[in-house]
Amino acid sequence: MKKIVILLVIIFLVTGCTSKNDAGVVNILNWSSYIPDSVILDFEKETGIKVNYGTYSSNEECLAKIQSAKPGTYDLIFPSDYMIELMKKRNLLEPLDREKILNWNNIADNYRRLDYDKENKYSLPFLAATTVIVVNREHIKDTITSYQDLLKPEYKNNIVLLDDQRIVIGMALQALGYDMNETNKEALKDAKEWLLKLKENVKAFDSDSPKTFFLTNEVDIGVMWNAEAAIAKNKNPNLEVIYPKEGVAISIDNFALPKGAKHKEQAYLFIDYILRPEVMQEIIEDYPYKNVNQATNLLLSSNYLNNPASNIPDYVIKNGHFVNNIGDSILDYDKLWAEIK
Repeated sequence: MKKIVILLVIIFLVTGCTSKNDAGVVNILNWSSYIPDSVILDFEKETGIKVNYGTYSSNEECLAKIQSAKPGTYDLIFPSDYMIELMKKRNLLEPLDREKILNWNNIADNYRRLDYDKENKYSLPFLAATTVIVVNREHIKDTITSYQDLLKPEYKNNIVLLDDQRIVIGMALQALGYDMNETNKEALKDAKEWLLKLKENVKAFDSDSPKTFFLTNEVDIGVMWNAEAAIAKNKNPNLEVIYPKEGVAISIDNFALPKGAKHKEQAYLFIDYILRPEVMQEIIEDYPYKNVNQATNLLLSSNYLNNPASNIPDYVIKNGHFVNNIGDSILDYDKLWAEIK
């Protein structure tokens, strides 16, 4: 009898007592500098779920990693709008079960049912980002309102650009009066010539931390995502944030499950956790992109709300431009990008 009792105790210790610590894992692939480590640690502490966290610097890198990895390698990814559409067409995404995401209603109505996923069948918005021009007014006094202004020869080796072909080629197209998603070969030829002129002024292409070039006084002008600009401006009030007259590029990054995800339940728990207003507040305050979580609005600090780079005005968003899926024409963009860089 004593042996049976001891055996039952061992079974209890192996199963029951370790259930929280053995709650599984979730394998996440996300943009770099997007979710604070503290949020990950708090999620692990609350749920017992181990988070394996990898990063990428562009949508194209995300796509390449998903396509080259074995199905089930990743459970949750954060592609942008046009990449959601592309991944849907390539059968790379799992449909979402919104009943398992209790906080999904916290997402503001104007960020739901967008063209790239009209029923939110495969994606839910996480954050919005826009491009902005940043200028160090301590060193540059010129009036800058347009991408065309960046061509001035006196800015040689003094500009940082995003390392993102769709954004940079789109910027060139806009500067020339084209749509940023233009695929006409003559338009792309014009964009190439424009970018070759601009390249004389470009010190670096950097999507991970373009703000660093400002904080180390290596450049005085940049085209970057708004959160990077907001962080830089918080540290250097001499920086001016400019919304280019051609219209900012808008990117909505989304929660999505890649095809073959093995740990869906853990992924749903992570999504639901991130959509809590207080958790999203922590994320937004650290990485000040445009908030799309309406339940978080009342929690945001004056520092976030008053920074022209973080709290992008609605009129700027309204007049902005989404990056669209351009199908096979992406091959022309790839070739152009290789010739520029």
